[in-house]
Amino acid sequence: MKRYGHLFEHSPWVAEEAWRARPFGSVEEMWRAFEDAMYSAPWERRLDLIRAHPDLAGKAAVAGEISPESRREQASAGLDSLSPGEYEAFTRMNREYREKFGLPMVVCVREHTKESILRNVESRLGNSREEEIRTALAEISKISRYRLLNLIEGERR
Repeated sequence: MKRYGHLFEHSPWVAEEAWRARPFGSVEEMWRAFEDAMYSAPWERRLDLIRAHPDLAGKAAVAGEISPESRREQASAGLDSLSPGEYEAFTRMNREYREKFGLPMVVCVREHTKESILRNVESRLGNSREEEIRTALAEISKISRYRLLNLIEGERR
């Protein structure tokens, strides 16, 4: 179970809860158990899960203080090599998002480029807080699924 604790950013409790649903007949069943554990958690715990995510291209990322998984994911979208103007745009986006929702902007960056992330946040800033919490959890679900599939693929090699 320790092997799966990192699938959800600094939130091993998701894997601990999901582990109770064993045995899993497939990787898909395992992932569904993780997802069920996340969505069935108390409201505040789900908010803490969202808050555990780093800002996109934020100070912690620049300083190398984010999880190895987040670092690789942000690099996959080019967030580790922003121009000064792009860095300012992400800084502004993170600030506006946190001011409106009180949470970090969570995006499954593996499905985006730096440009599409900035476009995505523009549309998401029009959401209500409740809509945005649902969206963030859906993004976390996608992130964890990619992480699980990468872990399983790595074990098969």
